[in-house]
Amino acid sequence: MLKLQYPICCGVDVHKKLIVATIVFTDSNGISEYEQKTFSTINSDIQKLHDWLLENDCYHVCMESTGKYWIPIFNYLEADMDVCLTHPKYVKAIKGKKTDKKDSRWIADLYKFDLVRSSFIPPRDFRQLRELARYRFKLVCMKSSERNRIQNCMTVSNIGIGNIFSDPFGKTATEIMSYLLENTSESIEDKVVRKLIRKNTKASSDEIFAAISGYKIESDQAKKLTLARGHLEYLEDMVTQTEVELYVRMKPYWTFVELIAALPGMSDISATIILAEIGVNMDVFEDTKHLSSWCGLSPANNESAGKKKSVRIAKAGAYLKPLMIQCALAAVKCKKEPYFAVM
Repeated sequence: MLKLQYPICCGVDVHKKLIVATIVFTDSNGISEYEQKTFSTINSDIQKLHDWLLENDCYHVCMESTGKYWIPIFNYLEADMDVCLTHPKYVKAIKGKKTDKKDSRWIADLYKFDLVRSSFIPPRDFRQLRELARYRFKLVCMKSSERNRIQNCMTVSNIGIGNIFSDPFGKTATEIMSYLLENTSESIEDKVVRKLIRKNTKASSDEIFAAISGYKIESDQAKKLTLARGHLEYLEDMVTQTEVELYVRMKPYWTFVELIAALPGMSDISATIILAEIGVNMDVFEDTKHLSSWCGLSPANNESAGKKKSVRIAKAGAYLKPLMIQCALAAVKCKKEPYFAVM
């Protein structure tokens, strides 16, 4: 028989415009009574939900992590109640018997026996850091998209800068590209181009001339290049501003940043983003394996009839996993720490 954990608890089904809440009261004999209400997602109604729960002495609430819609409700309830946020797959209702009211009641029934796995929700200050860190991730992805568009324009315009420069967006490559955009005559002046080539450029001047000679930038590609390069500069400035804000907010925890950044392959920004995702309180994770699994860096288990099937790493850690892989690759290439080098 299942052991009752929460005699009074609430299951909340969250939607964009609607909140369905069910409070379940269970006595010592295991008999349950339900009280259900529906609220809108405007602030005044969320406050009514908060007051209604307190009136019924309900201090344990469970709800699905539906998009971003759970966040305003969580912010209202977290100060006075124990809020369990769970992945929808752990409270999935039976097919064919699914309505908002039934979902809310089903969540409450599962939660009263503590059958729901709670998601890790860091404290408010780390949630704010996480929002900024994830926004930076999106900005970096947008930068990559713009760089791809610029390189496509170069290819269409017979400009082979990407073939000879290790970084097509380095200082020399950028200045040469600016010159080609401004030079409408399509004839290259050797003296001007040579002045743009920096001393530390590995490619020879002959290779550079061969890569850009015969170029032809059509009007549509010129406009596209101008807009994309301007947008790229704007995105780079936004990334810088976001990183500055992250560093300012992380100042109280800078000791932890320094500890993580001391590891091979880690930088200050990497350490800051890692802390923004996992926080500084490691008591929420059972052990290192649990943390690795939460980051999506360990494979799942798939065993049936004594046979273990091959599985890949989990889909979890959409923001943290790519960063950890990049840091691992950097550690492999770190000459100061040959221990991590791949033989």
